[in-house]
Amino acid sequence: MAERHDEARQDLGEYDYVVVGAGSAGCVLANRLSADPKTSVLLLEAGGRDDWIWFKIPIGYLYCMGNPRADWGFKTAADPGLNGRSLNYPRGRVLGGCSSINGMIYMRGQARDYDLWRQMGNGGWSWDDVLPYFRRSEDHYKGASELHGAGGEWRVEKQRLSWEILEAFRQAAVAVGIPPTDDFNQGSNEGVGLFEVNQRRGRRWSTATGFLRPALERPNLTVMTHAQAERLVFEGRRCRGVAFRRRGEPVSARARREVILASGSIGSPQLLQLSGVGPGALLQQHGIAVRHALPGVGGNLQDHLQIRAVYQVQGVKTLNQQANSLFGKAAMALEYALRRSGPLTMAPSQLGAFTRSDASQETPNLEYHVQPLSLDKFGEPLHRFPAFTASVCNLRPESRGHVRITSPDWDRPPEILPNYLSAPADRLVAAQSLRLTRKICAAEPLAKYRPVEIKPGPELEGDEVLARAAGDIATTIFHPVGTCRMGSDDQAVVDARLRVHGLESLRVVDASVMPTITSGNTNSPTIMIAEKASDMIREDARG
Repeated sequence: MAERHDEARQDLGEYDYVVVGAGSAGCVLANRLSADPKTSVLLLEAGGRDDWIWFKIPIGYLYCMGNPRADWGFKTAADPGLNGRSLNYPRGRVLGGCSSINGMIYMRGQARDYDLWRQMGNGGWSWDDVLPYFRRSEDHYKGASELHGAGGEWRVEKQRLSWEILEAFRQAAVAVGIPPTDDFNQGSNEGVGLFEVNQRRGRRWSTATGFLRPALERPNLTVMTHAQAERLVFEGRRCRGVAFRRRGEPVSARARREVILASGSIGSPQLLQLSGVGPGALLQQHGIAVRHALPGVGGNLQDHLQIRAVYQVQGVKTLNQQANSLFGKAAMALEYALRRSGPLTMAPSQLGAFTRSDASQETPNLEYHVQPLSLDKFGEPLHRFPAFTASVCNLRPESRGHVRITSPDWDRPPEILPNYLSAPADRLVAAQSLRLTRKICAAEPLAKYRPVEIKPGPELEGDEVLARAAGDIATTIFHPVGTCRMGSDDQAVVDARLRVHGLESLRVVDASVMPTITSGNTNSPTIMIAEKASDMIREDARG
């Protein structure tokens, strides 16, 4: 239903900061900004509380994705690069946001990523600048070091299970020249090894658990769930507050200092566009008055597309057999109940590898997520034959998509079009990565398990044939970024201090501000962005 601006609203009054979105970034902001008892903070979350058991048991992501209790339930537009397919596009709709439903992999990316941001004109965002913020949040199981932190809110642990087939894949990767590593977070993530995860003793560790919960007793922090933002409220160029619905009732709140959007790479550009901030022609098309024309809002969408190659094997246990057996399911439940270990503690991927698609690459441009299971697509049953999946993604895609409103109504989902594989370079990397996967799977350490390529199929050869096959089997790995990107050119949305260009008292603090995608999983970089932003916000408040 379209918003009537003359509609009577309950006025909640004024807070120093109104934060829209209690996800990975919003929970960090709420904690850091409310640490000053003289500062009042209102945190708005469209979803509910994270009090369902599947938000705590790591394997629960299987039950959260696609479930309206936890997920916005977005779908992409039909994508030409995926041969016309549309993908489910999970985004967290609960306290903790995506950190409450994601794969829990702790990954910073590469030093090169952040040095590139600085070289693009974003001062203060080099690797040396951001490393202290990664360390400040971190509570690493090995303790404090030059590269890692201890005692922070963001717990990092080893996984609590192992698989023979994954160890064989690791050895096969080493055999083809990928070096072993036990730490992907040193600035260079090259190598093959087990991922570290955001868990504590076999339970998911979200930003709601680590950052928000310790702050909930502060009298200067107000958290409202089931509070869906409709539009921003302006006085001239200054953002004065937010109009939202709480359990269907119209409500508003004002910001004495700033409104901070932390709604993610889909929600933040959508809310800006609904509020008259964005590409002028798009807003006019939907009958929205242009308050401030910013052509880059919703553009520059980047995501990691994972190509899910499946190999059937023999003579080794995989999750396929275990999950398709009543005895196996009971054994998994018992192991978790008694030891907080085993398959119920699984991140979606346990083994990772970072390497180059060809020798011309300066640093690794491919990431593998290897899983001791296989299925046709998420949400469907595991195959009944033993198999593993070697998913590989291009870490630095050239393809760019967009997020655009489809209506002036706040409750209509936007159009999400990633434009996967639209860049010729991305199609070449897709073909190269499938060939590399075949090379690893043909190496001697895997030979005794007789791997047979099920998807995409060993008969497929040639760059364009393999690129098209990638479009048939690939899916998102849930890393959308860039739709309110940081910069100083005419397509940038925020400056290096994350303030929206041309407006006052309005910032964006989430993955949408990344000018280019990080070379790895994006959740922990988003937390780093919020950590750094909290310092900048407090510095600017002091003048």
